[in-house]
Amino acid sequence: MAQQYQPSSRACLACPDITEIIPDMNRSRALISLIFCILLASCSGDANEPLVPPRLPAPDATPLVVPALQVLGQGSVAARFSAEISVGGRYAYSSTWGTRNGLRGNAIYVWDLAAAQPVLVDSVIVADAGTLGDIQVVSDAALLVVAVEPAPRGALLVFDLANSARPVLLTRYETAATVNGVHTAQVSRVDGRLLAFLCIDPRGSDPARLVIVDLAIPAMPVQLTSLVIGAPFVHDVTVRDGILLTAEWDNGMAAYDIGGGGRGGTPSAPLLLGRVRTVGGSVHNVHWLRDSVSGARYALIGEEGPGVLGSSSAGDVHVVDVSSWSVMREVAFLRVPAAGTHNFWVDETAGVLYAAYYNAGIRALDVRGDLSACAADARDAIGRCDLAKMGRVVGSALSDRQTSVWGVDGSDGSVIVSDMLNGIWRVAKAATRTR
Repeated sequence: MAQQYQPSSRACLACPDITEIIPDMNRSRALISLIFCILLASCSGDANEPLVPPRLPAPDATPLVVPALQVLGQGSVAARFSAEISVGGRYAYSSTWGTRNGLRGNAIYVWDLAAAQPVLVDSVIVADAGTLGDIQVVSDAALLVVAVEPAPRGALLVFDLANSARPVLLTRYETAATVNGVHTAQVSRVDGRLLAFLCIDPRGSDPARLVIVDLAIPAMPVQLTSLVIGAPFVHDVTVRDGILLTAEWDNGMAAYDIGGGGRGGTPSAPLLLGRVRTVGGSVHNVHWLRDSVSGARYALIGEEGPGVLGSSSAGDVHVVDVSSWSVMREVAFLRVPAAGTHNFWVDETAGVLYAAYYNAGIRALDVRGDLSACAADARDAIGRCDLAKMGRVVGSALSDRQTSVWGVDGSDGSVIVSDMLNGIWRVAKAATRTR
């Protein structure tokens, strides 16, 4: 919740909002309206924005009672609002956001996870920072990267983790391209090269940008390119096998070839492969899931709607089939009543997504197998599978406390949860299901 934005109101793709039509008409008229919507989309829609058509009913799963995940411990932070969390082996690192009790979100906290109860062992105060939203351990390079937002200047911090309990600053990468604020920073390897993907805030007449930086020498980052993307924000990215997925708010999610798409794209010159707009817009974050059991390929997308810190939030998890980059389509969703998702982490070995849900704690979601196959009564009016009705929610935690959960990361047999109001929590993982 680094910023709260009102999502745009839009009909699903270019078609009438069937969810508003159906309550006021009988089944026959609703079916006629839906068929008309599909025909309209096929005649005039963008090939990259297909409407999800109705599907034949598939066997349904018996809905499950959602088990409570055990809370194992807490590391308390009351002075500042906590933000993102990242785990690297024995230690976790949390960032801070905004202003609380007159203190700015300019602190990084280092936590020892050796015991069930996280123990604070160090803190780093960053000068000239208003918010340190995004934070990431880069384990194979022994680095910690942190995004800095104004005021007064945006930047990327790169720390050496040779001593994991005591991060040492290597550089503050600050240029004309970052000065408006680095909202998120994702470090990934592409063909062996260590790259940082920086989502830059819009400011005044300056549009949102994605800046790609080479970290071959971590203390001397080198900019490769700066792209104007997002409407009005580019909020997050994920990179896998030379494909870059970008969360571009009202422009939906886009896929770019940066070396793995076979179209000639590179990190210096990304090539657009396709785009999809999910229901509700406000595309905030994305994870590319490749199920090791079924082989299914999905983009798991978080939608961030409006909210009030500590009391309300809105926004669904959306599942997009990315078997074809040129014809991506939304096939499923998860909605938690009176709550909205923020960042999440996926345990791909177990096939479980752990989603932060602000005032509703966290949810564990079974994402193994075919997420587009469900019975007719588990589909919404435009054919998407409702994952809750399919019994895919396999755990929840912290929904019985006053929380505002920002993010989640994995740590052996548990997950570490960042809570804006209370610090961090350690929560047991959901039981693995057999499919």
